[in-house]
Amino acid sequence: MLKPGGTYGEGDEALEFYAKHTAQIEIVRLDRTMEQIVFPVPNICEFLTQESKLRVYYTTERDEQGSKINDFFLRSEDLFNEMNWQKKLRGTQEATGNTNTVPSQPILYWCSRNMSFWSSISFNLAVLMNVLVAFFYPLEGVRGGTLEPHLSALLWIAMLVSLAIVIVLPQPHGIRALIASTILRLIFSVGLEPTLLLLGGFNLCNKVIFLMSFVGNQGTFTRGYKAMIMDVEFLYHLLYLIICSLGVFVHVFFYSLLLFDLVYREETLLNVIKSVTRNGRSIVLTAVLALILVYLFSIVGYIFFKDDFMLAVDRIPNKTLEHGASMIGELFSGGVCQKENGENCSTEAVMDASIGVQPSVVIEDKERTCDSLLMCIVTVLSHGLRSGGGVGDVLRKPSKEEPLFAARVIYDLLFFFMVIIIVLNLIFGVIIDTFADLRSEKQKKEEILKTTCFICGLERDKFDNKTVTFEEHIKVEHNMWHYLFFIVLVKVKDSTEFTGPESYVAEMIRRPVPNTCVPVPLKITQEDT
Repeated sequence: MLKPGGTYGEGDEALEFYAKHTAQIEIVRLDRTMEQIVFPVPNICEFLTQESKLRVYYTTERDEQGSKINDFFLRSEDLFNEMNWQKKLRGTQEATGNTNTVPSQPILYWCSRNMSFWSSISFNLAVLMNVLVAFFYPLEGVRGGTLEPHLSALLWIAMLVSLAIVIVLPQPHGIRALIASTILRLIFSVGLEPTLLLLGGFNLCNKVIFLMSFVGNQGTFTRGYKAMIMDVEFLYHLLYLIICSLGVFVHVFFYSLLLFDLVYREETLLNVIKSVTRNGRSIVLTAVLALILVYLFSIVGYIFFKDDFMLAVDRIPNKTLEHGASMIGELFSGGVCQKENGENCSTEAVMDASIGVQPSVVIEDKERTCDSLLMCIVTVLSHGLRSGGGVGDVLRKPSKEEPLFAARVIYDLLFFFMVIIIVLNLIFGVIIDTFADLRSEKQKKEEILKTTCFICGLERDKFDNKTVTFEEHIKVEHNMWHYLFFIVLVKVKDSTEFTGPESYVAEMIRRPVPNTCVPVPLKITQEDT
């Protein structure tokens, strides 16, 4: 309560300190009795980053009550390793005579707590570099010092104004304007190629910092190098770092591969990839069926319709003959070609000689593509699957007076119905159905996140007209992070100082049974609420 002077009383400060540094959970004993306990939150828990909380909150399995608690328990080890890493980056030193918490690695500590920020910078730099490459490659066209003086002065003014805006009122739009004006200033001062090299080097350093922070937060230093190699997410970021290096030291075209990071960042695009990989076995088997049918149709085509496989081709001109014709022209113009009276050949004579060479270049527009079974398979596979009406669209159109006209019609129709309509649509149907299922799962997951308690599974509507609201329930009574804090308390506390509930939980954690390793509260009923 406030005193007359407008300050808080000592009792209120004590209560505020108590509420901030304590938490409560519910433990279910083996005899199914439930016990509510209050415990002090370990100091190391303050090093858990908000980004990690959000990642675990949105990615933890929520299909069943038992499985999601088990999944959350398995993730607690990684979160504990992250806390240890953050604590190592932030040491305790003697400052001005008092023991204060002073960052021993302030830059790395700040970077490791803002990993999503650095990840966004990497992606934005990748997009910017690809835009510059797409518009100005080859890079020799834009060099330093090519901008007119008044435009150069205007660019300097824009950069200084944007810098002043960022200093006075730091907003994302002002930062983007400062970055854009600075990059333009660099392009017209030192050239496009050095600017790309500078941006690529900065992106490479940024990714190195991100990878170090990622490895530290995941606890890879404590788990060993084997865990590092088996971590798929770490391998992805390592591949990203390698591609950045190739872009800097080999060729700028490697920057284009960095744009695939958008798939990793956006869940919708990731679901597009999963729609192909989740039911990959069904898709592969259906594709094998399509190959078998193509093989059978190729055999039939080779036996009966070999002469119908006549495809139009566009031949590339013979470079050797063109080079020979140019050499003839040089020889004629150089005086090697002479008339009987000793004069050099005229331009018309050179043209006539060149024309005389051209008839030897035979350009055909038709080619047989089924003289061997392998060529038949390649033709049916390439042209048949890519044509809307099947292989019949690219073969020779037969006359109705030919003896195999009816067989040819049946051949074209069977390929169209069996391969184009049935088999290919089966593959497309599997992909579309999988994507629809993934979208439904995403919507269901978002609904569960908003309306269901993580610990007890009680839904929001059960708290209507009750003294405890749903928000108070998930923040105070069943705060999921309080259970993590209690597990951390058991890990960092001396076992000789355990209380009864702490000893019980420590014993449950040591047990190998998957679904009983973490004591969780019973699913309460509406009357209990």
